[in-house]
Amino acid sequence: MLTAVDHVQLAAPPGSEGRLRAYYVHGLGMTETPKPPALAARGGCWFRAGAVQLHLGVETGFRPAKKAHPGLRVTGIDACAARIAATGAPVTWDDALPGHRRFFSEDPVGNRLEFLEPLPDGTATGERSRPGEQP
Repeated sequence: MLTAVDHVQLAAPPGSEGRLRAYYVHGLGMTETPKPPALAARGGCWFRAGAVQLHLGVETGFRPAKKAHPGLRVTGIDACAARIAATGAPVTWDDALPGHRRFFSEDPVGNRLEFLEPLPDGTATGERSRPGEQP
């Protein structure tokens, strides 16, 4: 029986670790975790925030995932979006998921990521003004 998702692995091109660290540590507020020595020799980097683990593995012939993506639940979604935007990454809001506010972004190598925050009970849609927008 499944009990949890241990981690999600995304691919990245060789030599992209520095750009990935800037995005995942500074933009997402994650902490880089050391890879076991046998795996570290392969390149890539691992990140953690609480129970959430994202592994970025080096892939020759890398192509970013444009549809497939991890969905990351956040608190303080506006602050999260601002931190990510400050890295220069895109932030694209999407109000199509009832009961949530969410946006999509891309890491520095083009992998798609979804960020979502459930709305308070009783709110049916994600349509809510964001800072700087009129209700």
